[in-house]
Amino acid sequence: MSAVLDQLQPAPPKDVNVYLPYYKEAHQRNLLPMAISLYKQGSFEGQRSIEGGENIPFLATWSISPLPADMSRCNVQFDGNPDFSYEVMMNNFHFVSYLIEVITNYKRGGIPDFSKGFYRRLLRLED
Repeated sequence: MSAVLDQLQPAPPKDVNVYLPYYKEAHQRNLLPMAISLYKQGSFEGQRSIEGGENIPFLATWSISPLPADMSRCNVQFDGNPDFSYEVMMNNFHFVSYLIEVITNYKRGGIPDFSKGFYRRLLRLED
């Protein structure tokens, strides 16, 4: 996974500009071209960080659409086990904000993982 994030190339301005109105913070806007590029790949392999335990590998896949308000269906399968598959639907601009967090977390700690907020939404612990 680190190779995928390390090799990301920024998405072209025409793709990024459609999403810009949804992001106010400079940090988000700076990472938006990379997050759009990751989004357009439709998947990535990561590791769920477990405090005091071994990381759990996962594969996240999602539908791709060019419009920020369209819905994305995201599937996450843990440890290659279909019994540990979860699905969530959300607007593309929300999902891309989670991908911005993936990139941020990776740059901070080197572990390709979603945020706790994403997992709460995936597991329907919050709306």
